[in-house]
Amino acid sequence: MDGLLPLEIKGLSAGYGRSLAFESVDLELRDRDFLAVIGPNGGGKTTLFKVILGLVPPAGGSVAIFGCPPSEGARRIGYVPQRGMFDWTYPISVRDVVLMGMRSRKGVRPMYSGEHRALADEAMMTAGVADLSERKISDLSGGQLQRVLLARALAPKPEILMLDEPTASLDPSMTRCVHDVLRDVNRDVSIIMITHDLGALGRDVKRIACLNHRMAVSDTPKITPEMASIGFCCPPDLLSGLLSDGAGKESACSCKAGCRCKACMERMEGDSAG
Repeated sequence: MDGLLPLEIKGLSAGYGRSLAFESVDLELRDRDFLAVIGPNGGGKTTLFKVILGLVPPAGGSVAIFGCPPSEGARRIGYVPQRGMFDWTYPISVRDVVLMGMRSRKGVRPMYSGEHRALADEAMMTAGVADLSERKISDLSGGQLQRVLLARALAPKPEILMLDEPTASLDPSMTRCVHDVLRDVNRDVSIIMITHDLGALGRDVKRIACLNHRMAVSDTPKITPEMASIGFCCPPDLLSGLLSDGAGKESACSCKAGCRCKACMERMEGDSAG
């Protein structure tokens, strides 16, 4: 490390066309940090990741990756996308998928070197998929594929690991496997992870950021009342154990008209039955 913050965001606004997904976001990722980004769908989380990776230009503010703009600093990031963004049917082996992570090191050279292959093997060992190296990805389970994508991100030895909902749709056993890998990786690598799995926040996560067009940050793995107010129109019962002041339950719903959260849908069904 070179003494600079792995990631520093100041006054960031971004979106598509004239529509901003979020405004005036301030955020930092620290050395060996494990930061969870939570919030409702459509709140700007994936757009934030795309700006960090240099895929979407900011409308205002700045992003610095170890002091450099995304165009220079993104090569120091390993990225694990949502599983739905990957074509499971493509006829390619696990080893070849993991080697794809070496493209930032390989450059325009047509072949992978012995060093590249050794790093890919090491990443497969770390992610627990070395025994699957010759299998076709079309033969893998969802949990196995997720760990393969994690190995691909780890192969080039990134200093930052970004994950977009890495445990979505995984069963509890596979979810634990992914978190075991991340716990080990976090000894040397700063992690920022988008998640809807609130139950994971108390395990290995060190800090939380909630994004719903604007951002609130907690320096502990606890959801603050401000986060609950901007990120959840009807805080679920689970939040009562995660809120920093324990004030998670509401006696009355604060949802806006047209909300389709579970609590509102159940209430509407009850009203119709009555």
